[in-house]
Amino acid sequence: MTFHDSLWSFLSGTFGILVIFWLTDLLDFPLLIGSFGASAVLLFGAADSPLAQPRNVIAGHVVSAVVAVCVVALLGTGQLAIAVAVGLAIFVMNVTHTTHPPGGATALIGVQGGAGPEYIVIPVLLGALILLLTALITNNLVYHRKYPKHWF
Repeated sequence: MTFHDSLWSFLSGTFGILVIFWLTDLLDFPLLIGSFGASAVLLFGAADSPLAQPRNVIAGHVVSAVVAVCVVALLGTGQLAIAVAVGLAIFVMNVTHTTHPPGGATALIGVQGGAGPEYIVIPVLLGALILLLTALITNNLVYHRKYPKHWF
């Protein structure tokens, strides 16, 4: 990766996270979870990776959030529940061909926070869509980048 690419990744990643903060202030509801930092690395720093493609970003986060909500309902929020959620999120993402490594953190954060069903939509789905939209814009502003490589 060239210095120019690295600089563009820095600017794009910064912008993507700031957009989430701006919308958090506008909607008065927290939309940022830690796993979005890792998604930003993939979306803005490794956009060609299969793990950074839209299907993986959105579905990886959403299935991991669903896993978190189910694990909280069945096992609570203890250490075993957190570990099971991460392992189960990996399993479900692999089976559905939607592997997105930050999804493991989405599951962990969800269980640790005792997530209910709303966690799936806000902050997970909405935040992932915001990052994806930002990536679609910023990654295609530069002439030598084309994102996504594929949608499905």
